Amino acid sequence: MNTLRSVVRGRVWLPGDPGFDTARRPWNLAVEQPVAAVVEAADADDVAALVRHADSAGLGIATQPNGHGATGRTDGTVLLRTGRLDTLALDPSARRARIGAGVSSGRVQAAAARHGLTGLPGSSPVVSVTGVALGGGLSWFGRAHGWVADNVTAFDVVDARGRRRHITADTDPDLFWALRGGGGDFAIVTALELSLHPAPRLYGGRVLWTAEHAPAVLDAYRRITATAPAELTVWFDLLHFPGADPMVALDATYLGDENEARDLLGPLDRLPAPLADGRRIMPVSELGSITAEPTDPGAGASRGELLTGLDDIAAKALLADPIAPLLSVQIRHLGGAFTRPSDSPHGPLTEPYSLYLFGTPMNPAMAEAITAKQHALADALPVSGRKPFTYLNPGETAADAFAPAALDRLRDIKHHHDPHGLFRSNFPVHA
Repeated sequence: MNTLRSVVRGRVWLPGDPGFDTARRPWNLAVEQPVAAVVEAADADDVAALVRHADSAGLGIATQPNGHGATGRTDGTVLLRTGRLDTLALDPSARRARIGAGVSSGRVQAAAARHGLTGLPGSSPVVSVTGVALGGGLSWFGRAHGWVADNVTAFDVVDARGRRRHITADTDPDLFWALRGGGGDFAIVTALELSLHPAPRLYGGRVLWTAEHAPAVLDAYRRITATAPAELTVWFDLLHFPGADPMVALDATYLGDENEARDLLGPLDRLPAPLADGRRIMPVSELGSITAEPTDPGAGASRGELLTGLDDIAAKALLADPIAPLLSVQIRHLGGAFTRPSDSPHGPLTEPYSLYLFGTPMNPAMAEAITAKQHALADALPVSGRKPFTYLNPGETAADAFAPAALDRLRDIKHHHDPHGLFRSNFPVHA
């Protein structure tokens, strides 16, 4: 492993080096991530040099900007950090951005906002755009514009032979298809090109109530989402933070003006007075403030599902018991452009809602209790049996995200482009 320092120009950490344990940690500190070395690539040429070396030395490479979605399936690999691949170039007239593998969603939003444009951000501004796109990607604006991956027009990659390549639907349709949501199993993405969308006006924010009002809030949520246009996205949240009373919230964004949004969200005006109402006209660069998710690594245990509906029976099951020991139970409204045909491994997303269950496992007993609660809630609700790739947890596999035919095609592409298994995705398609 000492030869790595002569192979790449970026920083290298080996076991025993100061900072090695910090460098190898994923975003989710509940996941133990054993690796043989950590390399922070200086640029795409550095990535290519590392791949050629790893191929000749019989090493595997696991690629992470920060480690969101890490599963710990990295034993014996070189962990590649891509944070220094931070190129960001916007072409406002073409509504397109070239985004390096280490660029965060928040940085893209800040740049796009200056031109009245938006990317396809999720709830957190600190995740990398590339990581989200490789997993398909659910965005605040997915109801209007589909999967994040649907909006990727090209990838710059390093393949398993260490060659830098520009991949489009024309140059390599199979690899392009796989990269648009099939995970990081096929090549190392060093940059991608993403279509941007007009967003001259945005209204949104969080409304928060005490938990006693959860039935009324959920009823209003179901009425709003039953007729919501594609420009409106609303999420329902049950929250129970340590040291605080349980609460319920609605998070909303609307790609339009405030008066239209308030009309569409009219059922909220007939609810009891909230604890807080943070709705406002906002720039797209401030979307991360709505849910205010942590921007530093921490321990977490999640479970994601897709729901086939949210009828009276499901609503009753959702609210039957307190959510503890979970911190949050979130339902996202999908539909809209998600249901359109998609030339990606996921294909169209026909389920109308997603479910995300999250807790913080401070000790083994709490981890067990969180898992049991997640299973109980999922079993009580109408889940479809598949889930978005980015919702997978360390105990799941790619087979939980993709239909059998799509998974077979992904495996064929993996075998063709990386027959020796050089690249190690968080959720390998062959597992």
